[in-house]
Amino acid sequence: MTKVKTLPELIKMKETLVSQRACYSKQLHVCGGTGCQAAQSKTLDVTLKEIVTDKGLDKDVKITMTGCFGFCEKGPIVKVLPDHTFYTEVKPTDAREIIDEHVVKGNQVERLLYVDPTTREHVPNSDKMEFYKKQLRIALRNCGEINPEDIHDYIENDGYQALGKVLTQMDAQQTIDIIKKSGLRGRGGGGFPTGLKWEITSKSQADQKYVVCNADEGDPGAFMDRAILEGDPNSIIEAMAICGYAIGASKGLVYIRAEYPLAISRLKKAIAQARELGLLGDDILGTGFNFDIQLRYGAGAFVCGEETALIHSMEGKRGEPSFKPPFPSVSGYQGKPTNVNNVETFANIPVIINKGAEWFASIGTEKSKGTKVFALAGKINNVGLIEVPMGITLREIIFEIGGGIKDGKKFKAVQTGGPSGGCLTEKHLDTPIDYDNLTAVGSMMGSGGMIVLDEDDCMVSVAKFYLDFIVEESCGKCSPCRIGNKRLYEILEKITQGKGTLEDLEKLKNLSNVIKDTSLCGLGQTSPNPVLSTLQNFYDEYIEHVVDKKCRAGQCKALLYYVIDENVCIGCTACKRSCPVNAITGDKKQPHVINQDICIKCGACEEKCAFDAISIKLEHKVKVVE
Repeated sequence: MTKVKTLPELIKMKETLVSQRACYSKQLHVCGGTGCQAAQSKTLDVTLKEIVTDKGLDKDVKITMTGCFGFCEKGPIVKVLPDHTFYTEVKPTDAREIIDEHVVKGNQVERLLYVDPTTREHVPNSDKMEFYKKQLRIALRNCGEINPEDIHDYIENDGYQALGKVLTQMDAQQTIDIIKKSGLRGRGGGGFPTGLKWEITSKSQADQKYVVCNADEGDPGAFMDRAILEGDPNSIIEAMAICGYAIGASKGLVYIRAEYPLAISRLKKAIAQARELGLLGDDILGTGFNFDIQLRYGAGAFVCGEETALIHSMEGKRGEPSFKPPFPSVSGYQGKPTNVNNVETFANIPVIINKGAEWFASIGTEKSKGTKVFALAGKINNVGLIEVPMGITLREIIFEIGGGIKDGKKFKAVQTGGPSGGCLTEKHLDTPIDYDNLTAVGSMMGSGGMIVLDEDDCMVSVAKFYLDFIVEESCGKCSPCRIGNKRLYEILEKITQGKGTLEDLEKLKNLSNVIKDTSLCGLGQTSPNPVLSTLQNFYDEYIEHVVDKKCRAGQCKALLYYVIDENVCIGCTACKRSCPVNAITGDKKQPHVINQDICIKCGACEEKCAFDAISIKLEHKVKVVE
């Protein structure tokens, strides 16, 4: 690669790349995200290219492996341009039919088109899919559109134009002012105004400053940052350089968990290519500005998503949070002023610079501008990654974009904000989503995890699941989090085993409030949210567990009872022989009985019964052996 020495050279390169792209009559974009790669999309990409080459179509047809399209439920995905035909669940064996029928003959392969679950009709292109209609992709703008391993694709799509603009037309304060006016808030969960954080760091005096990208998302079910890094790594590099210019930093660090191998690989390639083109390093675009980026790897500790714990981990210390102040903007990495933003926050920066603060501020709500990326998961038809304007309702996300609840089940709750958030119910479905509204109803935005629950989910078990995660991930530095959450988990465990009391419910509430008020960092301060929100919204389920010793969803094993229907059992003894604890008694050719005091609820008897004589009951109203 030849170095780009000035902004005019960069603009000229973009124009050349755009004209070269126009030479192709058709383009095929193959999803290359982690999920689709696990389903053989890489093999699919290679097969498509081989067939195109063999047919001599490689000068007319361009095949690109991109980042995540977001519609993970139906991957691997192939999108054909310019008609936007959207093929789902494509296998390598489908490659030849796509080329022969669609590329050569111009006929869509109907069997590979997405089928709308409501109308049962094939949807011809992505523009008509409910999943995409209400989305607005800003942070995800290039995911599914460009080859993340080729910097030229990024440049062709306005890449590094924002960096060139600030370096040649704006000073540091003007750059900060645009970010402040845009209303962009931190997308990592805290929601702190990004421009204000940049300004505080810029005013801190030091011989060295740092820009840190927090790529350590650890919420269960969350994969927003990973998808951006896999699909558009150069947007993060460009944004970090812009931040470095604004705050007076020459060094950038990306803290990324080692469990993201594809994201790491693509980020490394993007950094190397940016250096080769002269867009990282010394004298960027001939402006005298120096900036470079290095990677730091995390071991997957959830607490290291907190900025001071993250900084300590990068310094080779235990990943534990510090008392604040001083804040990292004053004293951070190596004691120097450090600006920490997460991946999604940085992904918005180049677009804000290019399109203006007013454009970005026109999207969203009064106090929450722009869009938010969510990882939509759980009991929902359209599992995937979505980006929606702030202010959209939960109902729109779940029942329109998400396609409703799987298997026609009834919606029960949605957990937003991961372990730090809360469970919201049907009465909250019309709540406009933004930082303040979610907090007001007992949850939070978090980094963007959104897990949908249906009638088969037990809310006490859901709270216990998140507390189990928190107990495992607590750094242990402060006793309210280290000990208090362990006690919360033990009480929940007691309740799900049918041993809870009404006094335990009062203990849950009181202890949760103490932990919130006294923990050192955001992890501990928000960890009781799943407990408090389920107590508030599903108190009747807690009462059932404690008073009736019943789990209506059938998820708490200790409260289930395997029973044998004496009118169906023929006494074959298969269940008796399969029981590992000898809880089943009965003679041959006579109905058998399960001793509930001995039964460990393993389900082996039900599995072995060939006559459907064994079933699960939610309440203990059956005959037991004395």
